[in-house]
Parts: sequence; C-alpha cells; structure tokens
Amino acid sequence: SDLNLIVTCSVKDVTATRMIHRIKQSQSKPLVVAGCLPKAERQTVEKFAQNASLMGPNSIGKTLQVIETTLDGSKVVALDDTDLSKVGIPKVRLNPAVGIVEISNGCMSECTFCQTKLAKGDLNSYRIGDIVRQVRRELADGCKEIWLSSTDNGCYGLDIGEDLPSLIEQVSQIPEDFRIRVGMMNPMFMPRIRNSLLKSFENDKIFRFLHVPVQSGSNDVLNNMKRGHTVETFKDVVRKFRAKFGPFTISTDVIIGYPTETQENFEETIELLKETRPDIVNISRYSQRPGTVAAEMSQLDVAEVKRRSKQTTELINDISLENNRKWIGWKGDVLFDENLDGQVKGRNFAYKPIFINEIAEIGQICTVKIVDASIHSLIGEIAS
Repeated sequence: SDLNLIVTCSVKDVTATRMIHRIKQSQSKPLVVAGCLPKAERQTVEKFAQNASLMGPNSIGKTLQVIETTLDGSKVVALDDTDLSKVGIPKVRLNPAVGIVEISNGCMSECTFCQTKLAKGDLNSYRIGDIVRQVRRELADGCKEIWLSSTDNGCYGLDIGEDLPSLIEQVSQIPEDFRIRVGMMNPMFMPRIRNSLLKSFENDKIFRFLHVPVQSGSNDVLNNMKRGHTVETFKDVVRKFRAKFGPFTISTDVIIGYPTETQENFEETIELLKETRPDIVNISRYSQRPGTVAAEMSQLDVAEVKRRSKQTTELINDISLENNRKWIGWKGDVLFDENLDGQVKGRNFAYKPIFINEIAEIGQICTVKIVDASIHSLIGEIAS
C-alpha cells in the first residue's frame, strides 16, 4: 500500500493504548489517523505522529480527499464536521449477510466517565425516509439482518421530532424477508418510548433482544455518573419486556470500580444482576479517559477493582450458563449469518448465538434443535 490508514477507538484506556501502539508502528508511509482518538485526544496523537493527517468520526465523507492530499505530502486536519449524515455513504461489509445502518450520531447524555461524547458530540438524528432507503439498499445487496445502530438508539429523533418506535415500524414494513436487530439504548430515554417500543417489538422481524446498559446497581453511583436514570428504570424495562414476550435476551453493561463506588455500592450491583439475571453482561473495569469529569476524581485501588471485576465475571458466567441451558430442547427457525472455524453461526428469534457443525448457507433459515449450551452460545443440530 502507499499509505497507512488507522481507524481508532478511544472508549477504553486499554483500547486507546493499543491504538497509540499501532500509530507508532505505522509511520514508515504517509499516515492518516481517523476516528474518535484524534478528535478526543488530538495532542496525544500528534505527540507520536506529528505529521499524520487527522480525521474525526464525522469526517468519513472526506476520506478520499484526505488520502489524496496526504499522499501529495500535505497534512490534513478534518475534525469539525458535526452535521454529516452517514446514511448512503459507500462501504465494504465484513459480513455480507449483515447490513449495519447508522440511524444517528452523537448523544444527549453527559456521562462523567465517557470520552465518546467528546469525540462524537451532540445528537444528530437522520431522517426516517433516508434510513428506510438505506435499509432497502442493504437488502437489495443480499443482507438478511439489519442492525439499527447509533451511539444511543434511545434518544433517536429527539432533535427532529421523531422516535425509535416510529423508525422501527417504518423499517419493518419493508416487504422482504429479513430480521432487525435494534442496537443499544440508554435507560434514561426508555420511559418516554417504552409502551410504543413494546408495541413495535410485536413484529416478528424484530429480534427479541435489548441492549440496555445499566452501568451500576447503585443509584448513588448512577447519580455520580450523571446517567440520568435509576436502577428502578432498568428493572422496569426488563420486567415489562419479559412479561410481554416471554423468552427475551437482555444485554447490559456494568462499570466496576467507578471512583465513587464503595463496597456497598458494588454489592448493590451484584444484587441487581442476581435479581434481573441478564443474558449478556459486558463488564468493564473503570479506566480514566482524558477530558472526562471522572478522570479528575480520586481513583480506587487497582487490586480492589480487579477483585470486584473477577467476582462479577464469575457470577455472570454462572447466570449466563443457567440461562442458556434453559434453551436445550428448543426447536425453531435459525437464520445463519456467519462461518466461523468450520462451524456455522446463526441466530434465533431471541438473537441467541447458535452454532452447528453442519453445512448451511449464509442467509439461509433452517429449523434447528438445541442440544447443548455453553456460557456464551447454544449448540444445535438441523432438525430432520
């Protein structure tokens, strides 16, 4: 290649460190550093790559222009395009069965630990008509799964007089046979749309799956984080969706070791996980992100945070395995969407990952019986 292009993520300290290492190793050719890191930590990037061109997460439409100018020997800094709609921008899919459609950029939250807001800025929702047209293009290209994705789906449309359930309804009315995964939404915005969202999930095209990051089981910690929701808000969402739909995959996130988290606060998180028994929990040890409020706070002992994280992981592994074992004996339709190491992976109506050791075409729907389960997935066989 004539040029190195590094697309960065800065959401966690360990990820940002890995990005910096790649930047250091990639300066034998003209270099473009794109994504969240140059926007949120420009000085850090320029410390290690002074002559690199910089592109923020909202400058993707200028990619070709930035590359050409960089190859001509000039440094480009494109960090301030805040209102660009990414709908319709050409892309190469890593998975031909999955069409990822961004519905908005930025968010309306002010979380004290989060650097993403510094990189992506305030909410910029895209028009429903534009999103529907993009979904149609994805389906015309052969996609069988559509992922409606953004920084926070829950606040979609607040800036343009729309909402997520209305978008889901419009997308699900497209007549082709496909499935829709609704991406992450913060609990803060759920009460506003909960009832209409419950209604929109009645459509069989929608995976019975929600990613609702609670972050802590302590209202005190949530208040310190400026999350804008309570533990009770999260519980209500889980309770309502499970009561209406029965088997329903709940995914959430928790941050362990936030600077104000006491042992009692941590135990509240453990109790919340025991009570709600989410299927998926993304556990993050708190890490300081430059420019955030929490980075200036007194930090907890690293060994103590590691201990709490280990305890949480052990609990979640037990809960996940117990939840998955309940699926043994289930038989139903599975949409296969990926080949992995000699196995084929698919998803059922609840977005459970199901692996088979048989031949199946990507995009094919087969009747599968679940014969075993692990912590992270189900094992199936094509039913005769």
